Amino acid sequence: MTILQAVLLGLVQGLTEFLPVSSSGHLVLARALMDLSEVPVLFDVLLHVATLLVVTWVFRRRLGWLLMSLLRFLGCRMRGDDRANLRLILRLLAATIVTAAVACALSPLRIFESPAAVSALLVLTALILLSTIKLKGKKKIEEISWVGALVAGAAQGFGVLPGISRSGITIASGIMVGMDRKAAGEFSFLLLIPAVGAALLLSLKDAMELSSIVGAGPLAVGFASALIAGYASLRILLWLIARGRLWFFAVYLIPVGVMGFLHFGFRAY
Repeated sequence: MTILQAVLLGLVQGLTEFLPVSSSGHLVLARALMDLSEVPVLFDVLLHVATLLVVTWVFRRRLGWLLMSLLRFLGCRMRGDDRANLRLILRLLAATIVTAAVACALSPLRIFESPAAVSALLVLTALILLSTIKLKGKKKIEEISWVGALVAGAAQGFGVLPGISRSGITIASGIMVGMDRKAAGEFSFLLLIPAVGAALLLSLKDAMELSSIVGAGPLAVGFASALIAGYASLRILLWLIARGRLWFFAVYLIPVGVMGFLHFGFRAY
């Protein structure tokens, strides 16, 4: 892998991780276009870690509140909003368990890793985003129900399929169960933290393979480009979510998905 290829993959990851267009799907298509079939999974996960740092920074205040409430609970010194924060922590844990169950069930479906299948799923993501145009939930993030949390967790599990946007389907599901747009976006990105952490742990076995295929230079610049692009894309998405503009991305996904399906589908024959 060259430095230029690493930079391009990092930019693709950073720009598409938060935007509801499927980062994994775009990485599959980008690698196919660059004929990079030997990139280990850990490289993708390290790019995800770069964007994970962005989430931690942007939502540092919320994460700090949750951590302090948990520490006060353990020290038997609860106060103020601690009960609401602890309920949110429990719902995040429950949603994460459901995510893991759905992702494990779907992971053997290797057919969805083909560029043609990924392109078709990009169109499906566009339809999911379009379904939220008229929806307006009212619940704040602390008010999410058990059912809502489990639905969001299951939705995130489907994001394991390249072409299905993790953020898009999770935010859409949150809106569908009555959360307001800001709360649905925040819940989605808080769910990202344990998901990426688990993916990193499961991919550590590829560490030796990574060092033999991807050099330190390409890895460093890929990480940096993903970090910078990720921060910019998250800020853009939060602005668009607040204004109910998720459907904007469908305008991009539908032509890209159709063109990708036609290109890679016909090339397969």
